[in-house]
Amino acid sequence: MRFDGKKLLNKILLIFSVSILLVSFGNNVFAQFDDKVAVLETNLGTIIIEFFPDDAPNHVDNFIKLTESGFYDGTLFHRIIPGFMIQGGDPNTIDGDPNTWGTGGPNTSVDAEFNTIKHNRGIISMARSADPDSAGSQFFIVHADSNFLDEQYTVFGRIVTEESFETLDKIASVETVSQDRPQDPEQVKITKVSIINRYEVSNILELPEPERTESIITPSTGNQKYESVELDVGFSVPEGWLLQTPDKTEANAPDVVAVGPKTGVMNPVISLTVQETGQRTLDEIISEKIELINPAVDAGNLKIISQEKMVINGYDAYVINAQADFLSNGESFEVQFKEIMIYDTEKFYSLAYSNELNDFESQLPRFEETIDSFKILSEDASNDETMNETSTEEGGGCLIATATFGSELAPQVQQLREIRDNIILSTESGTAFMSGFNQFYYSFSPTIADLERESPLFKEFVKLSITPMLSTLSILNYADIDSETEMLSYGIGIILMNVGMYFAAPAIIIYKIKK
Repeated sequence: MRFDGKKLLNKILLIFSVSILLVSFGNNVFAQFDDKVAVLETNLGTIIIEFFPDDAPNHVDNFIKLTESGFYDGTLFHRIIPGFMIQGGDPNTIDGDPNTWGTGGPNTSVDAEFNTIKHNRGIISMARSADPDSAGSQFFIVHADSNFLDEQYTVFGRIVTEESFETLDKIASVETVSQDRPQDPEQVKITKVSIINRYEVSNILELPEPERTESIITPSTGNQKYESVELDVGFSVPEGWLLQTPDKTEANAPDVVAVGPKTGVMNPVISLTVQETGQRTLDEIISEKIELINPAVDAGNLKIISQEKMVINGYDAYVINAQADFLSNGESFEVQFKEIMIYDTEKFYSLAYSNELNDFESQLPRFEETIDSFKILSEDASNDETMNETSTEEGGGCLIATATFGSELAPQVQQLREIRDNIILSTESGTAFMSGFNQFYYSFSPTIADLERESPLFKEFVKLSITPMLSTLSILNYADIDSETEMLSYGIGIILMNVGMYFAAPAIIIYKIKK
């Protein structure tokens, strides 16, 4: 006997958190981005775009985030070449000088995700400069097959309705002037771009899988780091996996989800769910979980392979392995789960991995790397901001983390952590500096962090005070440091800059006032 889809979903949601199911079932119903489409409303018609997250996860994520921020609203298709492509997505086309069209974009870029999808009619690909990793916001829609672009630009979607192709043809046929600009920009304005559910579009064409080249592009096997000051966690997930932070709809819904490329009938998924302990012990939480899953086990719809308590990364933990049969689109397949619940005093953190039974072992080592890298930032900062194992006094913490928690500076602090790990600590001089800095910093940081918690006004004062320092340290994000000499020169320059801002400038001002 098997559950029907609805009953199975209801029970499994109680077992391994919403994240496993939302992104694991099939391509159409439960995939995070496979069930999303973009709607481009133009003055000549509407264009519907479906995404290829398996082939270009970071580009898809980038396009969706820009869309949801309203970035594309009001932009133009500024470069139109009939028989080739139409290009848009440049914010300079909203009110900038036409001579700057084609040069604008966001402050960040996306590394290349060249894939084997051919640049045939209707394909959406990312524009870039000579640097393969320079894609920002500009994209182009292929008007006629242009296979000379294959594997040199990142394909991340395609248009999927009859009206979309008609609109493409209309835009491609407008009158143009020099540099392939539209003679009448209002004709080709993108009035609004939005992200909606696929099922909301009734006229999507039944298109075959996109045509591919015969090349084999080997994906990277590295890891990408994730840190969240808000969630107070840090860990790594496999590079190239689509990293998402879905809306928290209920307590057992995931906070972070990483979706891997499909190798079988489903995508492998790693998720993190953070929940309050409510002063419950680990044993009490385990008992509640077992009580919830027992009906499914008794009915034979869920099989517990193993479960045990252990210590992971210094924390008490509970590990459970299970299998279940799933029915999706009339097809049945077996899914295996592994969930590790890491218990702390106030919160517990559920890290889960799911995949088809036959492919489960293939990505299990990647999940184990995620577990090994997991850390609670506040405790990691209190005990050792970098590599220093000297613990701080009880009740203290990191004054920077405390001051910026949940504020507009939180992303900047996360970026500085990456600079510290990837740049500063990659050199001996940087490591030596951080070791000495930690000893100095934690001699006073816990006391100030406690004062920040007691006084919101004092916290704002600290946040205001450290803003110039954070800005100067961000310079390292744009520095190309390949040697000890370069690290020393940049480091000394930044130190002198801060000395000037915090000591020399105030001293000069005070002297002038007194004089």
